[in-house]
Amino acid sequence: MNLLRLIEFLRSRRQTVIYVCLGVLALVALIDAIPALVDKHDAHTKIEHLPAFWSVYGFVACVLIVLVSKAFGKAGIMTRENYYDE
Repeated sequence: MNLLRLIEFLRSRRQTVIYVCLGVLALVALIDAIPALVDKHDAHTKIEHLPAFWSVYGFVACVLIVLVSKAFGKAGIMTRENYYDE
């Protein structure tokens, strides 16, 4: 499948993609909360014993990366289209 067509396909179904991503996050968090499936005996800190800690941590980290990247873009990394015309 052509990459451009894949991107356009996902863009046209944005709400479905969001629901699928949130569903996968909830599934991973649920699996992490089941003690029989995840051994937390060797966790280094107390916070790692909380159910779904690493799922939430990864999600928050990704959101922060996107927000900081947007802030950098608006702060001056992105330039006008006619930057070299002047």
